[in-house]
Amino acid sequence: MTEPRFDLHPKASPEVVEERQALAERVCRELRRAGLPVYRGDLSGGPHNQPGVDVHVEPFVDGGVYVDWDTDAELRDAAVDLFAQGIDYSNPPAVVRHHNTVHKHMQAALLGILTSAGFEVEVPDPHGHGSAVQAKGFRP
Repeated sequence: MTEPRFDLHPKASPEVVEERQALAERVCRELRRAGLPVYRGDLSGGPHNQPGVDVHVEPFVDGGVYVDWDTDAELRDAAVDLFAQGIDYSNPPAVVRHHNTVHKHMQAALLGILTSAGFEVEVPDPHGHGSAVQAKGFRP
């Protein structure tokens, strides 16, 4: 019997990861200056489930700095529980619609705030990154 083989994404060089870490810290600083609660989900060592802005670095070659909004557990869990039970996607329950709307508006707010602060940002593939925003760099 052969062992299963998993193809892991190749990691970026230490220099690239260091640049991403510095960019993530700059993103955190600017979002705090804007008055938003911010935490580094990649440095917390635990689940990313506290409310506020989760800034995290993906160390893979095709990774980067991602910025996402986390709702409070009360709203998140209510929406996820209904979603897990199965919903009609053409007419989702009100709490699921509300949860999705919060994420949509917070994504737009994060894009606007970071752009205004001088960051180069874009919306990554939603299938892999949900409602996150990717910070690509900073324009001095």
